[in-house]
Amino acid sequence: MSDQHPFDADTAVTGFGPVFGATISDRWGIGNGHANGGYVLSVCLRALRQSLGKPDPLAVAAFFQRRVVSGPAEVVVDAGRSGRRLATGEARLLQGGQELVRVVASFADLSRASGPTAVSASAPSLPDPQDCKDLFGGAELSAPGIAGRLECRTPQLPGWRQGAPSGQATAEFWMRLAGDRPADTMALPGLVDMAVPAVFELGHYASTTIELSVHVRARPAPGWLACRVGTRYLIEGYHEEDFEIWDATGQLVAQSRQLALLG
Repeated sequence: MSDQHPFDADTAVTGFGPVFGATISDRWGIGNGHANGGYVLSVCLRALRQSLGKPDPLAVAAFFQRRVVSGPAEVVVDAGRSGRRLATGEARLLQGGQELVRVVASFADLSRASGPTAVSASAPSLPDPQDCKDLFGGAELSAPGIAGRLECRTPQLPGWRQGAPSGQATAEFWMRLAGDRPADTMALPGLVDMAVPAVFELGHYASTTIELSVHVRARPAPGWLACRVGTRYLIEGYHEEDFEIWDATGQLVAQSRQLALLG
């Protein structure tokens, strides 16, 4: 049995490019055999990092054309342009010869980033994780589906979790990968799409990502991640979702916006 954490094992790719092999695991499923979009994005980024030769995804744009299911897949990479600071490429994930996801990403080495800094916002003010509620009711790492892959702690259980959505599509909570795997810059782009969608608090319990843009701002310190999510506009079934991740030191490490469709 492999000692790899499920995230590392299940996002692994094989080969040397430009065509990589991958296996989409059902351990990151969201029901009906479909894989979580953040997890699928992480598979594509593994192939891109191997091709581009820089360690940290910096700016990511993913377009989800069709739902991805568990089973074999291919990731086809166009390595694009590589410069001193940035390397940019495109990855296409295919199953059965059909393109399902397309990702364009720029990679960098964030350990070498330097320059002026001005941050006008702050991390969510949350009680310690041990003083918060377990959103998933103690799901273990062996549990099926994505609920077994994450740990989420909230100051109070949200309305949807109690059968009474509040109508306010915002939340602040702690999150981390289950199984004692510290988050890194390769995990952050997936994590912004792995939490419960904010529209659950509007009484809508199914949401499909169409496009996801992620900016990775820094390498996170070990520990729990403080998250802030919100949806302001639900129009004709389409809605945006803004997501922030702050590390245990209060540093902003990732932010994202996605467009999604109910259902």
